[in-house]
Amino acid sequence: MTSSVSRSALIRWSIVVGLLGGVAIFFVFGLGHGLSLPALKAHRQALDSYGRRHPVLLAGDFIVIYVVSTALSMPVAEILTVAAGALFGLVEGVFLASFAASIGSTLAFCASRYVFRDVLRRRWGARLQVIDANMRHGAAAYLFIMRLIPAIPFFVVNLLMGVTEIPVRTFYWVSQIGMLPATLIYVNAGTALATLHTLSDILSLRLLGSLLLLGVAPLLVRWVRVRTQATSSP
Repeated sequence: MTSSVSRSALIRWSIVVGLLGGVAIFFVFGLGHGLSLPALKAHRQALDSYGRRHPVLLAGDFIVIYVVSTALSMPVAEILTVAAGALFGLVEGVFLASFAASIGSTLAFCASRYVFRDVLRRRWGARLQVIDANMRHGAAAYLFIMRLIPAIPFFVVNLLMGVTEIPVRTFYWVSQIGMLPATLIYVNAGTALATLHTLSDILSLRLLGSLLLLGVAPLLVRWVRVRTQATSSP
C-alpha cells in the first residue's frame, strides 16, 4: 500500500515538475514573443518557403508545438490557430488545428485531474459533489457551452473540467466538436493574415452572441423536453 502511494506521489510530482519546467522554458527563452501576430507576419515568407520544401515536416512541427503548448496551458491557442490558416489554408488548417487543440486539451485535462483533483476534493469535497451531481446529467452540454464562449480562456476550461467526474472520452469528443466553430473562425482569419492587425479584430459582438446562443441551445432543448414530459405525465 505504501509503495503504491509513493509511486502515485512520484508520478504526480513528476507531472508537476514537467509542467513547471515547460512553463519556465516558455518564458525564459521568450517563446511567447515568437508566438505572436507580428512574429507570424514577419516570418510568414520563410515559413511558406520551408513548407514548400518540407510540407510534412511543417505540419508535424505545427502539431507538436500546438499540442505541447496546449498541454502546458500556455495562452497561445488563438495565434496558433490563426497560424494554421496562414500556413496551411482553410481546410488543412482547420483539420490540423482542431485535432491538435483537442489532443493538447485532453492532456492538460488529464494532468489537472491527476495533480489537482485529490487535493481539491479533500479541501472542497462537498462543493465539488454538488457540481458533479449537476454535471452527471448534462456534462457534455455544459462543456459544449464553455467551449463556445471565447470569454472563458481556452486553458481554464481544461483545468477546471479536470477536477470534475466527466469521462476523458466525453471531454475529448465534446471539445473536438465544441471548439470547431471558433477554430474555423480563427483559421479563416489566418488565411487573410495580411489584413489582420490584432486578434481582437476577429470576434465581433454579433459573432460572440451567435456562439453563445449556439452553446445555450442544447440546454434549452433539454429544458423544453423535461417540461414537456412533466406536463404530459398524469
